[in-house]
Amino acid sequence: ELQLVESGGGLVQAGGSLRLSCAASGSTFADYPVGWFRQAPGKEREGVSCLNVNDGSTYYAESVKGRFTISSDNAKNTVYLQMNSLKPEDTAVYYCAAGPLVSPFPGDFGIWGQGTQVTVSS
Repeated sequence: ELQLVESGGGLVQAGGSLRLSCAASGSTFADYPVGWFRQAPGKEREGVSCLNVNDGSTYYAESVKGRFTISSDNAKNTVYLQMNSLKPEDTAVYYCAAGPLVSPFPGDFGIWGQGTQVTVSS
């Protein structure tokens, strides 16, 4: 059974960068599209980015286009989210998830990691 573990979150000043990692065990990302989602306090979970490792198709939320990049290292069975030019409104718990399709909707994903906190100070 696929299991996901996120890492790389932390506290950063506005304009800074972080790289989140989502490491898989029990299966490979080649079997599942992988998405990054975030949830800020008092807000619904939203899709940030998604990657189909097999065909390279991606999705980015409008709010992160040009600042965030999703990628994978198949040898390490890890998906990354490089986040540049971070803004205070990017503050949230970030989750990775695996599902059957590239989608911005959390309900389409059935396997979730535990989340990692990203805090961007102004």
